[in-house]
Amino acid sequence: MANTIANRVYRDKYKAATLDRVLRGAMVTEAITTVDRSNNYRIQNPYSSTPSVTVQALAGTYTVSDFTTTDDTLTVTDEFIVGEHIMDFQSLLSNFDLFADRTEQQGFAIAKKIDEFVLNNLCEDGTGTYTTPAGGFTTPGNINEIFANIISKLSGYAEGYWGNMFTVLENTDMVGLIQAGVVNGFTNSDAVLNNGRVTSYLGVDIYVVRSGTYTDATVGTITWTNSGHRVAGVKGIATVAMPGGVKFTEKEVSLKTGMETATYGYIGFKLWAQKVSLIIDITIA
Repeated sequence: MANTIANRVYRDKYKAATLDRVLRGAMVTEAITTVDRSNNYRIQNPYSSTPSVTVQALAGTYTVSDFTTTDDTLTVTDEFIVGEHIMDFQSLLSNFDLFADRTEQQGFAIAKKIDEFVLNNLCEDGTGTYTTPAGGFTTPGNINEIFANIISKLSGYAEGYWGNMFTVLENTDMVGLIQAGVVNGFTNSDAVLNNGRVTSYLGVDIYVVRSGTYTDATVGTITWTNSGHRVAGVKGIATVAMPGGVKFTEKEVSLKTGMETATYGYIGFKLWAQKVSLIIDITIA
């Protein structure tokens, strides 16, 4: 007995796998936040209050103190969606796989928009602040001072965040960072000179997005004012809800040849109340 599997099954499987690969590989969001793809109706605040320690003369007694949890809500309020129609003749006469190309391009576009949404929300909700020296990250002489200040603002906590710090820059910021990397330290200098890549600096992981990611804009239901800003902080303390992950649909449309295809996802963001000071809104002077 031989099983027969429709071509559509393979197409759906290919597109799902491609979207998953593109999103997990391209999104900065995956690296710096906790992404929840479950279908949970409610995501609760995972953090409670810090205990208060009493120091007293030897007595062998103690006082029972109350602790508190915070009712903090993560609400999914926005959907990200892109739709296109591939005519049959467009697919047939292309000298490359148009279906595969549009699948990847839709995935990259969704990933870029989710990163923009999350990074600007982090800037907006984080209560840590820092203003760079004049010239910001593009001035090589500023780099050591900037990263030293980032580290100082995230240090000294019992949890020990060393090795879990990040900053997300725009590509134009790399001018100063690369020049600083070339002249600071033997190992760091060799790495930058050999391959031009700067993935961390003074133990802070560096992620790069395109110029224009940090904006003054209203996107979906959220308004932010972050032009000229960047963000730094501790990884994993903000949660991005993406119920069911990013999905796709493909269907025939009346009076048109070919197929209509759409990629979409529902996104919610929350920087939990107890951790807002661990995200730094950086203003470029």
